[in-house]
Amino acid sequence: MSQGRSIRLFLVDGTPTGLLTAEIMNWTGHALTGPRSKLVELIQRPECARTGVDFFIGPDPQDSLRTQVYIGESDDVAQRLKQHNRTEDQGGKDFWERVCLVTSKDLNLTKAHAKFLESRLMNVARNIGQCTLINGTAHDYGNLPESDRADMEYFLEQIRIVLPVLGFEFLRDVTKPSQIRLANDIHPITVSQSPIFELSKKGSPIKARAQEIDGEFFVLKGSNASASWTSTPHCYQTLHTRLIEDSIFPLSENGLRVFADDYAFKSPSAAAAVILGRAASGRTAWLMESTGQTYAAWQEQQVAALKPAQPALPPTD
Repeated sequence: MSQGRSIRLFLVDGTPTGLLTAEIMNWTGHALTGPRSKLVELIQRPECARTGVDFFIGPDPQDSLRTQVYIGESDDVAQRLKQHNRTEDQGGKDFWERVCLVTSKDLNLTKAHAKFLESRLMNVARNIGQCTLINGTAHDYGNLPESDRADMEYFLEQIRIVLPVLGFEFLRDVTKPSQIRLANDIHPITVSQSPIFELSKKGSPIKARAQEIDGEFFVLKGSNASASWTSTPHCYQTLHTRLIEDSIFPLSENGLRVFADDYAFKSPSAAAAVILGRAASGRTAWLMESTGQTYAAWQEQQVAALKPAQPALPPTD
């Protein structure tokens, strides 16, 4: 099981929609985020006079389920914010609605460090594929001394921990069931995982298998899905279309779609809807492979098995 972390969040102006800072215990990094509407307050923050990396985030007009992200670096973040606040024809960027700045509290982050982080962050974001990255080609800044590269890799790991806490998921990687099976062949790893669940469609050869890993509901590689959305319009229809465009489950010779790899869904219902091509309640549609128990019944059984918390004992003299 992963070790716990302590993250300190601070609402700068006392509101959940304003500026927010985040720090991890024993990490020299410091994250600051806020909406574009708070640009004046952002620029006046002392962090903006430091060297660091920045993330400009906004909606993707071509895909409502994705975000657009621009990753940059600067030794004067305030100037970078002013530049990107201009209109597109003046060299700015119109798309972004929020910004996140990551700097160093001890001021030891140099321009070379920031360039290295920018390059690595762009590569990580592209490999994960959870956002539309609008940067150009990432340059390789691997000429840092070996000790500095090691320090920056650790700094990068902390960025990938703190950004999801602030609501930015595009750097968060997930451990797929197939990766766990391969890892266990070499060295057992400890994760929270459910039994295997199955989903089928009456009168259809569609059959899918899934497993919940650390709260993520994965449809397993080789599972079948409906070739198209077959019911009335629904929010999950957009997801079905996006997975087709991203080649997550290409069309096979038998007319069904087949998942090319394990794929994580936000919920059992999202997975069931995409597979069946219509809205569905995943809590009752998914059945445990070994017993036929529904996902909902299995989950309720886990809750019922919990031992009640013991009352605190009164202090003794």
